[in-house]
Amino acid sequence: MPKKGKKMYPKLAFFLSILSFHILTASASDPDPVQDFCIPNTELGSIRTSRFNLETCKNPEEVSPEEFIFSGIKSPGNFSNTGLSAISVNPAVFPGLNTLGMSFVRADLKVGGINAPHFHPRATEIAYVVQGKVYSGFVDSTNKVFAKIIEQGEVMVFPRGLVHFQMNVGKSSATIFGSFNSQNPGTHRIPNVIFGSGINDELLQKAFGLTLEQILVLRRKIIFP
Repeated sequence: MPKKGKKMYPKLAFFLSILSFHILTASASDPDPVQDFCIPNTELGSIRTSRFNLETCKNPEEVSPEEFIFSGIKSPGNFSNTGLSAISVNPAVFPGLNTLGMSFVRADLKVGGINAPHFHPRATEIAYVVQGKVYSGFVDSTNKVFAKIIEQGEVMVFPRGLVHFQMNVGKSSATIFGSFNSQNPGTHRIPNVIFGSGINDELLQKAFGLTLEQILVLRRKIIFP
């Protein structure tokens, strides 16, 4: 047992938080599995229904340990013009996650970089700061902001469907590991949804008090950064 007053190791705190998150969200929106696991059998393909692609599972005798291991988040991916690199990990790239009701993401932020306001319609997210100092928060349905600077070893939860955001306020790069209680959480980025989806320009002018020229400038920045 650790001595009284000593801090819990960051890695141990992280794994305990992830474990608690998935225990508390056992009734996630994804269908409950009917077997231990289901590694998709790519040779047989999938069956399309109105809501899901039903994957045909491999025979468990043919499944190897490597199919439950993913090595694609050892280093950051490509950075966007907002200073964000995000590597999403779901069953499409990591078959071992299939039917388990979860997915995750590695996010890296350059100094001053942001993860623009966005939300996940099908999942709650828990974000663990691996390194750095991040201004992190969300907005609830009464328009109240819950935001704070969180640092290495700290965790923040973003309730399902609520807009949330992150910004690196430290003096070095930041790395965040996010976990979702859905294998397909979905992502709607607010700037892209508003100015990059094709919503009528007149409606946007009236909603935001912008001129058509200002809307076109914003649209160009978002679609062609």
